[in-house]
Amino acid sequence: MSRPDLNGAAWRKSSYSNQAGGNCVEVADGIPGVVPVRDSKNPQGPVLVFPVGTWAAFIGELT
Repeated sequence: MSRPDLNGAAWRKSSYSNQAGGNCVEVADGIPGVVPVRDSKNPQGPVLVFPVGTWAAFIGELT
């Protein structure tokens, strides 16, 4: 799988995040076939990229 171009990606924080600077993740929507995930405290740091089905299964286990 080639790495998607994330320049200009619209990142959003987890709904469980707060303004106190806790441990937060951000995901980028609208990238075909994948869900990019990064640490909101380090937006220039590494990004994990999951196939949509894998991410959906993970989220399904959390709810």
